[in-house]
Amino acid sequence: MKIMILYASYGDGHLQAARAISEAIEDRGLGEPVLVDLLAEAHPWINAMTKRVYLKSYSLIPGLYGWIYDRTKPMKHDSVFSGWLHSFGRDRLRRILLRQRPDAVIHTFPLLAMPALKKKIGLRIPACTVVTDFDLHRRWVHPDIDRYYVPTEDMKRELLTLGISDRRICVSGIPVKRGFRSAACDPDIRMRYGFDIGTPVVLVMAGVQSSLAAVAAMISPLIGHPDLTVAVVCGRNEALAAALPGQFEEAASEGRLRVFGYVEAMHELMALAACIVTKPGGVTLAESLSLGLPIFTYQPVPGQERNNARYLADKAAANIVHSPDQLAQEIVQLIHDPVLLMQHKLRARKLRYQDAAETVALDFCSSLHIMERTSVRL
Repeated sequence: MKIMILYASYGDGHLQAARAISEAIEDRGLGEPVLVDLLAEAHPWINAMTKRVYLKSYSLIPGLYGWIYDRTKPMKHDSVFSGWLHSFGRDRLRRILLRQRPDAVIHTFPLLAMPALKKKIGLRIPACTVVTDFDLHRRWVHPDIDRYYVPTEDMKRELLTLGISDRRICVSGIPVKRGFRSAACDPDIRMRYGFDIGTPVVLVMAGVQSSLAAVAAMISPLIGHPDLTVAVVCGRNEALAAALPGQFEEAASEGRLRVFGYVEAMHELMALAACIVTKPGGVTLAESLSLGLPIFTYQPVPGQERNNARYLADKAAANIVHSPDQLAQEIVQLIHDPVLLMQHKLRARKLRYQDAAETVALDFCSSLHIMERTSVRL
């Protein structure tokens, strides 16, 4: 079978979820996965522009982004605004479908052009949605989606109240890459990353939109503790990765500050960490939960990420902090209290789904023959 996985490159999470599902399909020999960044292929200029606007609004005017998110959260699939959003990439997707002739389509981003195509041209290829946040925006919901994969039982109940039948919902967790299933705190890997044996590592995830001043202010109180190693992952923010060691020359020279750019094997770093400080994107949170890693979310911005953080905080699986001093105080208290640390890890593990990607791949592929009974093939 050929399985098309549609994603969007707004942040890295949707792509990572798509890759995780693709890995699971290949590992199990279930078929041939084909990954498509739909908006980038259909409208490259619009894709580039909206990504810049998204990042700027997220960092400069997060209140506006949060307001728009909250205002549109209850929108229905047949509203004018919803129809406009889901129309992006529709014509391009039709051409891709005709060329690739997939047996099924998986969405890891709420750009649901497939349902519109089904109605417009009578297409009936089975399609599912994999929700990659712990907060449900109605953009993810459409009655013509055959199956939903959700991160929690709470979200399943929410979908049920929206009229989605129980048989179309699977609580899978959020897919994470295969490395998170076997990641372990290996002394050899620890040495490879330059961490001293026996020193707790605080892993800080700095995003592409993070400024030097903001990150420096956030980690400064942590670096003031000589018995901690602060590891900052800057991703594709090369300017931040280059400038940060100069802000803390002594800590960098002593190895108490380690700065990394883009890290492909994030499971290795996360397995070595005592805790993680991150913006609460759904996939990063799922990766942390899969390893039982205590989570600190720093000043989460309005929108899906703040709602993600609140959900996990309500489950006592994440801490929301609002100042650098509070962050340092709570982390130091956690690391030096073995009982508190174990409680955090146990609560995180209760919410983890390490095999989410396999669950999606196996469940969806095994159910295709049922859904295809009423399908009109290309």
